[in-house]
Amino acid sequence: MLHGPPQYKGPLVIRYHGSTDHGRVLLAALLTILAGCTTLDTPQSRKGNRVWANTYDEQLCAVLAARAADWRNGAIVYQVIVDRFAPPDDLDAKRGLYPAPKRLRGWDELPAGGEYVAEASVWSHEIDFWGGDLKSLCGRLEYINQLGADVLYLNPIHKAYTNHKYDAEDYFAVSPEYGTREDVRALADACHERDMKLVLDGVFNHTGRRAAWFQDAIADAKSPYRDWYYIGDEYKFGYRAWANVANLPELRLENPAVQARIYGDADSVVQGYLREGVDGWRLDVAFDIGFVILRQLTEAAHYAKAGSLVVGEIWNYPEEWSPSVDAVMNFHAREIILNVVNGEVSGGQAGRMLDGMIADAGLEPILKSWIILDNHDTPRLATVLPKQWQRRMAQALQFTMPGSPCVYYGTELGMEGRGDPEMRAPMRWDLVDETNADYVWTRGLIKLRQENRALRIGDFRLLPSEKLLAFMRRTDRAAQTIVVIVNATDDTVTELLPLRESKLMNWDTLPDLLGNGCTQAVSGTTRATVPPHTIWILRPAIADTDEYSPYKRVQ
Repeated sequence: MLHGPPQYKGPLVIRYHGSTDHGRVLLAALLTILAGCTTLDTPQSRKGNRVWANTYDEQLCAVLAARAADWRNGAIVYQVIVDRFAPPDDLDAKRGLYPAPKRLRGWDELPAGGEYVAEASVWSHEIDFWGGDLKSLCGRLEYINQLGADVLYLNPIHKAYTNHKYDAEDYFAVSPEYGTREDVRALADACHERDMKLVLDGVFNHTGRRAAWFQDAIADAKSPYRDWYYIGDEYKFGYRAWANVANLPELRLENPAVQARIYGDADSVVQGYLREGVDGWRLDVAFDIGFVILRQLTEAAHYAKAGSLVVGEIWNYPEEWSPSVDAVMNFHAREIILNVVNGEVSGGQAGRMLDGMIADAGLEPILKSWIILDNHDTPRLATVLPKQWQRRMAQALQFTMPGSPCVYYGTELGMEGRGDPEMRAPMRWDLVDETNADYVWTRGLIKLRQENRALRIGDFRLLPSEKLLAFMRRTDRAAQTIVVIVNATDDTVTELLPLRESKLMNWDTLPDLLGNGCTQAVSGTTRATVPPHTIWILRPAIADTDEYSPYKRVQ
């Protein structure tokens, strides 16, 4: 019999001389072991390594191995607005890149709403800049790495007039105040050196009004770019604009020529950046792009770089968007989290909503989907949830639910900010301190997630309840089981919950990894008494011992 995964790293050559049926059994055993699983069916083989995988765990082990091999599953994402993240080394040398009516602000200034600037046809707060660039971001990359992020996601960096860059002038160029495509390649290399990935923001539903394509199209009825847009007297501005914002003319994405330059050609926007080292795309207003074109774009991305990520900004219910995209920004999960923490829905109802979402959308796409609590389009978490216990509960759910937690820069520090543009303030580096409770808490959640395999790639099981929100994350190993129980009410709540894991032994203790309490397994249930405003993240306390243990024949 074979004992555990082999250590030999060279080529594997199998020569077998026997019956076909026996050969299939041997091959299955070898593949299982190579996947990190062992099915050992004799007392002698069990004695050496204490591994016992039943047939259910054997099947799950292969699934988990595939999930673990895919960096997109359960990754921790860190979102950055380049202009606002890190001040440049020599700001004076860049002042010429911000001609009037643009304004260059001091790092200690906060963004505020302004007035409409007729000469630029934008609002004044859209052309206030703080001077951050790709090189200054790269200089702070170690902070993001040490925080524990697996993925760095940048808001748009394409050449554009405004600070938010959702009005692209040229997709193939980087805004000069940010740097160059060579700087993007250097940042991608720096991320890869730290085992991180780099994801860019693609704004492909529309360009900016200053884009050369659009300027040529609107000026000349015979322009080759005329049918790249929707132009005609039937439109309010003489062209169709996204959300009726004059600065954002919509592309005619059904046009094969547009498709070729956006994602179809080898040197298209989507494929070109991927071939130069970028690892994925977040697609702005993906719900506007639609299922068919999204799928074509995603297939083109995967063709250019196998295993790349395409995640869509989709505020809708996440069902059916995969495989048109690999994943969504899971705003539906955000609504559930905020509403249960605010007491707007009961824990039981929140659990049923989460369970239904995962059943409808499928666990595999959900594991890749980004769990958002705040970002550049929403008020900051500390503003939405001013009470510390609410913020901590929401973040703990973000890091324990299936999906990829997306941390908006500064949220880990407790930065505040209401609507646009307040939530886009420059990074508060003065708050990076061990005395900052928000900073310490977030780092602790990231560490907890990193140390618990079930939280990244484990299956999800709802634990039916009434007032409490309760669910389980499970793998093929009982010792890795995580049980999450949330009491967002103002009262202590006691409920009998099922523990839906066959290998959790009777009378086992499940202590809270946050140090807030514990509960006990009794005949596949637990009677949990949870204090108000409390979340438990429980893991069974299974001793590693040579003495008697009921776990001697299970993993």
